[in-house]
Amino acid sequence: MNELEASLVVRAGADLLVAASSDPRSNEGYGAVKANISAALDSLAQALQNFEGAAREPNRSKGWMEDLRRVADDLAGR
Repeated sequence: MNELEASLVVRAGADLLVAASSDPRSNEGYGAVKANISAALDSLAQALQNFEGAAREPNRSKGWMEDLRRVADDLAGR
């Protein structure tokens, strides 16, 4: 799987989460959902860091990485 295909999987997962969250039972297991989203955000931040490391010129990804990690920490209660 390449980066584009992986990013499509992430997008599809986010769309599924939006649909699932509209269900009246969406609060069931919310703690586990927050933990999973936190882990996913940490992984997305790592992916951005990897892309940034391969880029010739720095771009806005550094700020995005920090933002993603901050949200992940908040979700995980860290």
